[in-house]
Amino acid sequence: MTAPSSVSAPDGLPVVRLKPKANARAIRRGFPWIYANELVTDRRTKALAAGSLAVLQDDKRQPMGIVGVNPKSKIIARMLDPRVTVRIDQEWFEARLARALALRAQLFDASYYRLVHAEADGLPGVVIDRFGDLCVVQPNAAWAERLLEPLTAALKTVTQVKTVIKNAGGRTRGLEGLDDRSEVLCGSAPDGPVQVPMNGAIYLADVTGGQKTGLFFDQRPNHAFAAGLSRGARVLDVFSHVGGFSLAALAAGAEHALAVDASRPALGLAIGGAAAMQVGARFDTRQGDAFDVLTALGADGAKFDVVICDPPAFAPSRPALEAGLRAYERIARLATPLVAENGILGLCSCSHAADLSAFRGASLRGIGRAGRRAALIHTGFAGPDHPQLPQLAESGYLKSLFFRV
Repeated sequence: MTAPSSVSAPDGLPVVRLKPKANARAIRRGFPWIYANELVTDRRTKALAAGSLAVLQDDKRQPMGIVGVNPKSKIIARMLDPRVTVRIDQEWFEARLARALALRAQLFDASYYRLVHAEADGLPGVVIDRFGDLCVVQPNAAWAERLLEPLTAALKTVTQVKTVIKNAGGRTRGLEGLDDRSEVLCGSAPDGPVQVPMNGAIYLADVTGGQKTGLFFDQRPNHAFAAGLSRGARVLDVFSHVGGFSLAALAAGAEHALAVDASRPALGLAIGGAAAMQVGARFDTRQGDAFDVLTALGADGAKFDVVICDPPAFAPSRPALEAGLRAYERIARLATPLVAENGILGLCSCSHAADLSAFRGASLRGIGRAGRRAALIHTGFAGPDHPQLPQLAESGYLKSLFFRV
């Protein structure tokens, strides 16, 4: 007879159980999340500490795997391993990390990439970006925070990096009830920004105080596509962060690039990257609200051969979708007049709540409201170091649309 929920599973793990109406089939087929309304939340389950490991059973008390539990989160459990007999320890982490590393070694010649992309790499809620002999870890789920020590030890063993930094920023940790204290887990923090070679450009990543882990590796193939259209071009890079599209364009032979961002420190890093590339004479920045800057450039009659807009997530959740789509439409409406005849307009979204169809529709409405016509020439997504878990739509968050206007 299978153990009831009130007794412990092997290795002393508690047991949690699905409600009869929960979609056990989807979980068995790879969906990694169990929502709070799908789990029996009796007194014992509610008393579990955030990040506790447990054995998940279906409503018929058949074991389904080991999960990380957080009674404080809407995602109350995350599937870690369908084998109920495994131990979630350093050796387990090493196996997951080695598998992730093997893929990146096939993809890249240099060790600058996303090493772990959460659920798609078998580590739910965990993001790890690698910068040479340094890794930045974002443990965005309670179970990973609780097991950060064996995770860090495994990361050092598998990658041989010297420094591991925990980044505790971001909205997701708040939803999990976790703190926002970043720290150096091993080694020593760099004295300044880290140089990152990518697409022929040099980027400066602030791995201790910058946005997210310091750099966005996900746009790498889209940077490359835009750069390939930028030889001899005048380029406008809006929401540029540390110069993602503009520095790649300059490396590919753009005549000039203007980077626009609200963050003065980010633009300072972009300037530093341009200096390291020795293209500073062809690079300018403008600090300010992107909507205001686009409006001002339009009033001035400015024209560019390539215009790229890569904003933050305007629709980070389903309730924000309608307002987010209006914002994407407005960006397209303001950016389109700045594109020279037969020029290129790139519009990006990292909002998982706005799927490709909805984002494309908002973009086309904005282009139409600007009185222009455009042909869609390319649709880009995150690079292969950001694999998608097919069962989890949220893992396919990034969309990049390129139009000839």
